Order: sequence, then C-alpha cells, then structure tokens
Amino acid sequence: RERQGPGHALVSSAGSGGGDEDREVPEPLDRDVPVPGGGVLRVREWPGSGPPLLLIHGFLGSRTSWGCLPRGLGSLHTVAVDLPGHGDSSGVASPEEVSVPRVAGLLAELQDRVFRRPAAWLGYSMGGRIALAAAVQGYPMSRLLLESAGPGLATEAERMARRRVDRERAAALMGHGIEAFIDEWLAMPLFEGVVRLPLDELAAAREERLARDPRSMAAWLLGGGAGSQPDYRPMLPRVGIPVHLLAGEQDPKYVGLAEEMAQRLPLSAVTVAPGAGHVVHLESPDAWVAWVRGALGS
Repeated sequence: RERQGPGHALVSSAGSGGGDEDREVPEPLDRDVPVPGGGVLRVREWPGSGPPLLLIHGFLGSRTSWGCLPRGLGSLHTVAVDLPGHGDSSGVASPEEVSVPRVAGLLAELQDRVFRRPAAWLGYSMGGRIALAAAVQGYPMSRLLLESAGPGLATEAERMARRRVDRERAAALMGHGIEAFIDEWLAMPLFEGVVRLPLDELAAAREERLARDPRSMAAWLLGGGAGSQPDYRPMLPRVGIPVHLLAGEQDPKYVGLAEEMAQRLPLSAVTVAPGAGHVVHLESPDAWVAWVRGALGS
C-alpha cells in the first residue's frame, strides 16, 4: 500500500513492473574507483541508457547483496558500491573514517566519477542513513529511495545507549570472531524474515558476511552506527527532491519511521511491501523491483 507525504504526489508502487523487463541486460562490470584519502571503492556497474541509480548496501553487505535484482531494473544505469571496509573496497583503520557524514561525501565523489551527473540514490538500512545524510548535506542527487531506513535516534540519551551497545558489540566481534558475531546478528528479531528464506539463499547471505574484516566492521559499529550520527529529523524539510520510502509490512518499527519522515519531507511517498520484513529486497524482490521502477518512472 502507498501513503503520500505532505508534498506533491509521487509515483510509487509495490505491484508488478512493466516496460522492458525482457530487455537483454549486459553483464555487469566490476571496477575500482579511487576516492579522496587514497582508498578505492569497488563498484559493480550495469550499463544502461536510462536514469542513473546508485545502490548502497547495509551493514555487513556488499555490491553483491543485491544479487540479480538490478537485471529487473530494465534500462537503468545502475551502480552498486562496496562501502569502505566491505566487499572489495579499501579497509577501515579507525571509526573516524566511517562517520556517516564523511561516507556520504565519499559517495558524492563516487557519483561524480561514475555518472558525471546527479543520480537517484537508493540506500538500504545503514546505507539509507548514509544516503539521507548526503541529501540533507545538499549533495546533488535526482531522487532519494530509502529502504528500511531511519533518520537517526531522536535524543542524546538514546544515542548514548546505542553507542554503549555498539561498543559491546565491537568488543565481542574482536574477542569472539566474525562467525559468532554474524550468527548472533542474523538471530536478531529484525531479521526474522531473512531466516525464513530458502536454505541456499540463507547460506549464501551468511557466507557473504563471513568474509568481512572484523577490524573494519568494529570500526563501523563505533563510527557509523546510529548512535554516532546526528538526528536528521530537523533537517528533513530542507530536502527538496522526491523521496520514496519503503518498509516491510512485518517491520512495524521501520514502517513507523518511514511515515514519520514523510510528514517532514516536502515531496515523499511511503510504500509498504506486503508480507515482507526488514530486508525487502531479499524477502519480496518483485515488490522491490516494482517500487524502484515506479519511483524512477522506468
């Protein structure tokens, strides 16, 4: 179902897509893109003549987390990035390297180098927080698509509590290893929908995450967690581009956050994916593809 924010109506749908689904999509290309500071970000690029789209994964993910979904996006020129310390991008030595505002700036540089024009940014979970940070900081983009993402924690007390939890998680990660951390992470109620996936898909998702560097992931917990970023609620009214928000019906916390943000955003629409939880792109891939295509008019 769809709900519109206080601004003009936006096209967004969780139904079936249309148009050029059967178009033959070229094989994606992987390449490294240098960014300020001497590091590189690995990207996977699906060439296309349509609007540009930047995909930003969540914590522990990578450019491969989207699987074959970009093939369903028709003629869009789609680029999926490995965030610092994830996938095959440069590692992370300190929490300061992955503050949400700093990574937003790195992705703005990446956009200039791979698209040479403003793209639509689609961020999932942590990637959504980074994309939202870029929007409120005024970096150029054509549209903002947020999947299961929030604006940050509303009070300093909440942020302090979250920082304490993330310090404990980082210590456990470094002390007990990545495998124990991943199993505990996937056991969180937030990912109930993921653990119901077919066993081969669940095994692939777990295997991908086991490849992460513990030091980089600990740095992300300390520097890029929700407790370490600003609360962007007061800044949402300044976002003048269309914003499309997606959450799974079985993820009430993020449905509520999407609706809360829509009330502050001048141009926004909320789509709730039936039967899905937090990871809509894995749990309801058809609905996710239709949402993206509808948002970009492809």
